[in-house]
Amino acid sequence: MSGTASALQFPNEGDLAQTSDLSTPKGTDTRQPQRPSGPIPIPSNKTANGESDMQYGSQTQVVDLTASDIQDSSRDLGEMRSPQPTSLAQIMSTNKFSLTTPPSSPGASYPPALQLEYSSSAPMPQTPKPHTVQFGDPDVPSHLYTRLPSHFLHKEEGSDELVPDYMRMILLSKVYSPPLNLKETPLTLAVNLSGRLGCEVWLKREDLQPVFSFKIRGAYNLMASLTKEERWKGVVTCSAGNHAQGVALAGYHLKIPCTIVMPTGTPSIKWRNVERLGAKVVLHGQDFDEAKTECARLAKTYGLHFIPPYDDPMVVAGQGTVAVELARQIKDFESLDGIFASAGGGGLLAGISAYTKRIAPQMNVIGVETHDGDALKRSLAAGKRVTLQEVGPFADGTAVKIVGEEPFRLCKNLLDDVVLVSNDEICAAIKDVFEETRAIPEPSGALALAGLKAYIQENGLQNSGKRFVAVVSGANMNFGRLRFVAERAELGEGREVLMGVKIPEQPGSFIKLHSIIHPRATTEFVYRYSSPKEAYIITSFLLSSAPSSASGPSPEARAEEMATIQKAMAEAGMESVDLSDDEFAKSHVRHMVGGKMAVEHERIFRFEFPERPGALRKFLIGMQSDWNITMFHYRNHGADVGKILVGVSVPPWESEQWDGFVRKLGYPFVEETRNLAYNLFLGQAPSA
Repeated sequence: MSGTASALQFPNEGDLAQTSDLSTPKGTDTRQPQRPSGPIPIPSNKTANGESDMQYGSQTQVVDLTASDIQDSSRDLGEMRSPQPTSLAQIMSTNKFSLTTPPSSPGASYPPALQLEYSSSAPMPQTPKPHTVQFGDPDVPSHLYTRLPSHFLHKEEGSDELVPDYMRMILLSKVYSPPLNLKETPLTLAVNLSGRLGCEVWLKREDLQPVFSFKIRGAYNLMASLTKEERWKGVVTCSAGNHAQGVALAGYHLKIPCTIVMPTGTPSIKWRNVERLGAKVVLHGQDFDEAKTECARLAKTYGLHFIPPYDDPMVVAGQGTVAVELARQIKDFESLDGIFASAGGGGLLAGISAYTKRIAPQMNVIGVETHDGDALKRSLAAGKRVTLQEVGPFADGTAVKIVGEEPFRLCKNLLDDVVLVSNDEICAAIKDVFEETRAIPEPSGALALAGLKAYIQENGLQNSGKRFVAVVSGANMNFGRLRFVAERAELGEGREVLMGVKIPEQPGSFIKLHSIIHPRATTEFVYRYSSPKEAYIITSFLLSSAPSSASGPSPEARAEEMATIQKAMAEAGMESVDLSDDEFAKSHVRHMVGGKMAVEHERIFRFEFPERPGALRKFLIGMQSDWNITMFHYRNHGADVGKILVGVSVPPWESEQWDGFVRKLGYPFVEETRNLAYNLFLGQAPSA
């Protein structure tokens, strides 16, 4: 039923020592590509102490560097203002509990987050090739087919255009051939999750690949198809994630010199993992725009073949071998009701769709994206590729601004649906995979399972007995993120509730509130005296219909239980509001309850910035101004992104000046001045 993943074999020190000399013979013309003696086909001059003084542009370093890049994010980035606050009772009566605007709102402002690998706006490096076939359809990216041999091209029914024959290409993929000899990854039945959902849920364990990601399939398939001359010159790519490791491992097995360009802020654990696989790491620029520009320069200057992460037919075919294995591993493949895979640039989805739809056209293939990274869903709706202004970096492995040309062509014709999920739902899916396998996928790796669960709930398929597969696409998890994942998993599952409650400030009110919640398990209870008449409490607890060892309740069951709880609170003279979907409350307010203050002209802003050495100080220096800071809260979320809450006293006549100032800071932000949680727990105290 399932295979076993191959063990990762790293090159030994002797192997690396044989390929570590990067010196260039005297008299070499560095303007022409030269065959290197080491793993990078770029000439280098060494100083007396052995350190290379080769300059790869003005900001390049080939030295050890420890830093962090941006990965985590909330759903609502950009400048967004919430509605005018109303009384808690009015809000409860209209059920308008969410007071922040989603990221797709018109007029939202998104400063660039260039630290994301696939969100760079720089042009992709190109390895020019002469056109051998003429194409006429503008929707067909013919420039991507020029390297394909004629037997890999065919005419699809109803079209005169020659396009890749993906069935042939996938079946003839080189990923299972020497020297890589890739093994099938297991297909695991999620026993507990299947029982809870009333459906048969299978996990395709791509997290057990040698580099802990499916990316090795596409990278190896493309690199194995290179000509002798292309292999001799070497390859280059720009990546700090799974693609970089896939290219490096493929290069090691195929003995192809590899150059991987990363921003200078890349954490050392990432570039060291790539370096120990034998690739040459070039650290250049402050973000992926600058790194990709340098990658393009190296490719052009030295004739290196660029290895794209998803937008290439050979890459798509390599990823499509996932579907070949599924067809062999699962009983009665044609009766499977759906395959879920993360979207990202579209390579994995396109490959799975291309194979699956040829052998089982009736089967659903469904992509999954985050609410703040829905490039594919928007593109399919528009009928053309849409470029997002900004993407949320929590699921950084799939955070793309625009999907690939060839993947979009395939998905437009073959994909059945795209499901959107929240960061909290991803955290819940990570927990599900852990409970089933004791493995911890990265956020992008758990994206497909989060989408599968959301699809079942949205379509009322609980206890339907339908059969689904979710591709667990990667497990390169940053350990520092586990705190955030554990904190949000219960909320994402719908098991836990974060609630704001106003109770009478009188003896016995505390125990009365707890008695309403009891016997449900209370996970948080925060209070500070602020008024002689009213007390404001923030609390979280697990719903009784969903104990911590079982599945979250259905939306209907959760709503019914919440209505019962809030009715009991109202009868006891208390007012309550569900803050479970309020990012401001979850990230800041729950940690800050300490009394309400009357601060004149106070405005509240929530910022996010990439965590790197000196990032907080840079933010504080940028905030230096003539305005008075009235409140400040900072928290590091998994060493990837910093979240800051700032209160500032801004007189009305200076509002326009302040708005211009805050935009120039260049950080994603949300104005929360009218957020209900702020007004309940931190804002101006009610008059006595």
